[in-house]
Amino acid sequence: MKTVSDELLNEFMGIMREAADREILPRFRSVTSDTIRAKTMADDIVTDADIASERMISEKLAARLPGITIIGEEAVSDDASVLARLADAELAAVIDPVDGTWHFAHGTPMFGSILAIVSGGQTIAGIIHYPVLGDFLVARPGQGAWHVAADGSRTRLSVAMPTPVDEMHGFIPLHMFEPDLRAELAPRLLKFLRVTTWRCSAWEYRMLVTGAMSFCLNESLKPWDHAAGVLIHAEAGGYAATITGEVYRPTMTQGHLLTAPNKISWDAVRDTLYSDPALR
Repeated sequence: MKTVSDELLNEFMGIMREAADREILPRFRSVTSDTIRAKTMADDIVTDADIASERMISEKLAARLPGITIIGEEAVSDDASVLARLADAELAAVIDPVDGTWHFAHGTPMFGSILAIVSGGQTIAGIIHYPVLGDFLVARPGQGAWHVAADGSRTRLSVAMPTPVDEMHGFIPLHMFEPDLRAELAPRLLKFLRVTTWRCSAWEYRMLVTGAMSFCLNESLKPWDHAAGVLIHAEAGGYAATITGEVYRPTMTQGHLLTAPNKISWDAVRDTLYSDPALR
């Protein structure tokens, strides 16, 4: 498995910052019907900013690391077979150019750009950039998770302290689960102090690794949403696995991913939501 040096990590951050400055921020709050399109459903959308920034990040990464496999969300949307390349790639970049496109398209600043560098099926660098704020969350295996401010100053990140279930705050996009499971889960959300969804993995992971929120249950396992975030969460001290107990890998495409402050908290959340093992 390869590693990412300090120098290369800084270069990746520079590429993301340049893409935000050139392709994302100039289009923010200027989205029109001509620059927005639906993908799988009416509220699953793509904008010119998604397409242009993914293209720019992909081209710069390919120039910097010839032979790297590029897995971009928009490229996979156009050709689903692209995703299969991740499993065998010696080195791959997984890109979500504008995570939270719904927010971006509607003029709210809750969006980010996500980059995961994957080698041998493991994430070796996770970077989330917040264009409006100009800051980053970054992590590499064994080196901790860090907030990098716009001025370059760094602060170590840490997940929330474990608490009883009735004191936990969490994210669950209930509307995304299939109807029968949604009906089973809905009344169990009342056992937590607060449950919401922000429709943006970049910002939900930010709240998890800064200790603002305790847990997150995700309905899908798209690698551009989670490959970077799970590494950052783990390096901030958190625990993540699918509801069936499998440790997350970027190559996973099926299952419901649950993140929590530690294994004990994870078990408590899983048992609260899926008290009937048949639901898992």
